[in-house]
Amino acid sequence: MPLLHPHINPVIIRLGGPFQITWYSLLYVGGFLLARTILKRLSREERFQFTAQQMDDFGIWLLIGGVVGARIVYCVVYDYSTFIANPLWLFQTYKGGLSFHGGLLGTIAAAIIFCKKNKIPFWNLTDAMALATPTGLAMGRIGNFINGELYGRETQMPWGMIFPAGGPIVRHPSQIYEFLLEGIVLFAVLWFLKNRFKKDGQLSVVFLIGYTFIRFIVEFFREPDAHLGYFFLGLSMGQILSLLQLIGGIILAWIISKESFKLLHTRKKQ
Repeated sequence: MPLLHPHINPVIIRLGGPFQITWYSLLYVGGFLLARTILKRLSREERFQFTAQQMDDFGIWLLIGGVVGARIVYCVVYDYSTFIANPLWLFQTYKGGLSFHGGLLGTIAAAIIFCKKNKIPFWNLTDAMALATPTGLAMGRIGNFINGELYGRETQMPWGMIFPAGGPIVRHPSQIYEFLLEGIVLFAVLWFLKNRFKKDGQLSVVFLIGYTFIRFIVEFFREPDAHLGYFFLGLSMGQILSLLQLIGGIILAWIISKESFKLLHTRKKQ
């Protein structure tokens, strides 16, 4: 007997017209607030070169950069035809549609500007962001599950689930897979390595590459967007974007290792 999606009403309060408070938006904002709390905690550690007050200010930068980046990339990459037909759709966030990879680009852009303005080492801040981000990812995946969206492909596994929008097919609860892997496992790995990887940028590399592998694997269990389907070699759009992110992570790892080698070589000469 397959499990049934609990079919929770995604809307908590309707305020009239397009204005409403949903579980997803509440969890999305909650994820940013939790990330800010973690960043403020990290500010007390000698390793990180920013203050709690700066992280209070950075919270709003993080939220705006993440939402704007996530929305733009979703509209342009995932549903370009709708965006071209109705450019104002870009601002209709209440209809859903956010991309993690876009959110990542948006938060990176916000971090670059914030670091320059406040004279904070960029990779020092991104390492802290890497430690804080999995909690937000976990809350976002809970929101996806409540909405009954981003469900998985057909399965015969005993934990398979029937989703209201997925027809009578028993599917992988891929949102739960992502919650566990992107949220819990990635969080645990990063915090385990926090005091072992002390060079700025190393934790950022772990996050970029770790998330890439997790997302790439989970995409094999997740139903691709109906209007996109599969691309080159049967890969989904999420997998293609993850491969681009992997390239960025490898380049960053090479830069950091090269800098470490130069520093070690200089010390030997002295």
